Order: sequence, then C-alpha cells, then structure tokens
Amino acid sequence: MHILAVMSGKGGVGKSFVATGLAAALQRRGGHVAVLDADITGASVPHLLGVPRGAFADGDGRLIPGVSADGIRVVSMSLMASADDKAVVWRGPLISNAINELFTQTAWGDSEYLVVDMPPGTSDAALTVLEQLRPEGVMIVTTPQDMVTRIAHRSHDMVRAMGGNVVGLVMNMAYVVCPDCGRRIEAFGPVRAASESGLDVLLTLPLVPEWATLADTGHVAEIAPAEFDALAEAVLARMGSNQETSETSSADGAPASSLSEAGGPAA
Repeated sequence: MHILAVMSGKGGVGKSFVATGLAAALQRRGGHVAVLDADITGASVPHLLGVPRGAFADGDGRLIPGVSADGIRVVSMSLMASADDKAVVWRGPLISNAINELFTQTAWGDSEYLVVDMPPGTSDAALTVLEQLRPEGVMIVTTPQDMVTRIAHRSHDMVRAMGGNVVGLVMNMAYVVCPDCGRRIEAFGPVRAASESGLDVLLTLPLVPEWATLADTGHVAEIAPAEFDALAEAVLARMGSNQETSETSSADGAPASSLSEAGGPAA
C-alpha cells in the first residue's frame, strides 16, 4: 500500500479538502483508495466525503473503515464520536498512540493508496505519522498569504530533516473570481510568493463558494475533477521518481532514502 501524507503548517488552509480531493482523483484512476484521518482533534474527512458515523470491527477485532459513495475507505475518530460537536480532549502521547492504532489496527483490505490527512504543525502527531507510517511522499498545502506560506516552509523543513520526500505544494484559496466582471482577485497576496522556498506548486485552486457547499454536503469528489486528476498524476510521478532514486542509491551501496528516527541527521 502506497502512503501519501498531506500536511500543512497551519490549520484553516484547506488541507482536508485537498486530501479528500486527491483521494477522489486516485479512486477515479481505478485504484482502491483509503483515507486515514490523522487529525484526531479536528477530524473532518468523513464529513467531506459523506461517510455516515459508525465504527465496526471484524472477527479479528480490526477496525472496518467507513466507505463513501465513491468507494473510498475512511478511518477517522469522528466516525466513533456520538456527535460532530464532541471534542477529543487528549494530550499529545495519547493522540500519537491513537494515530498509530488507527493505522495498524485497521483492515485496509486491498487498498492500493492510503492518503493520510495529517494534523497541522510539526509536533508529536506529525512526528508519529512521519516515523511510524513512513509515507512515500508528503504534499504541503498552504494559502498565498506570506505568513502562512512561511509557516508551511517549516513543514517542508521538518520532512526534509527526517529524510522524507516532499512532492510539492498546493496553493489553496489563491484567488477569487469576481462573478460580475470575471476579474481575478488575489485576496491573500500574489501566488508567486510560494515558489520562493524552491517547492514546485503542483496545483493552484481558487476560492469558490459553490465548492464550499459541495464540501459541506459530503460531495468533495465532484469538485474540480480535472484539476485534482492532474494533481494525482503529478504526485504519483514524483513518488515514483523518488522510489527509483532510492533503489538506485541502494544498488550503489548507499542506504535508500527513508524517514529517519527522531533526532536523526538532516537529509
């Protein structure tokens, strides 16, 4: 199972929206796709994909994922909550343990791709995903605002320091199109600022009121399918390129690129 993590430096940039849009695109390619909602205290993936609340286990005691109308498997703490407004009030170690158990104690079946919606920031929960799940690629989501983009670069720095593969950047809510004159309004600043870190911008998405309505009603898979399909192809190509590089390094006697333990040398 190929694992791709979607990360952000701050909350509120549309990370879960991008993660579920990517999962829908991968599903359209004909693969079997699952999403792990690792944002334990801010879980929203089931809501975005229209997966009803409920948690069940198989005969071996493993968690059975919920399934969206499009066939995407979803595991999330919100499926186990009694209501959407019930808070998960846990300290860092308990959150990290929950992420690890959701990953290891779930019956993923024949899933070919696992998209991990990571919690924002670079603390315990993010460390758990990078160390324990060891994703083949990490995609970072941000908005054009200079402060937000600078913080997103910290996520980039974290993944690189742990030997991970950052496949690129998604610039979300980059602009608004005026419904009257069609003029593009960059409400959060110029998009070009994102490329200053050296990260490739794989996709630039506008802020569209109709998309918010679709997301709120569990229909993310219907949003910008052509754009997300192109994103999926770009991400898979970059993950494949990284895998080839790792195999070449191993053949030459050097260790393959992989996520190091905490405190390991920077890549």
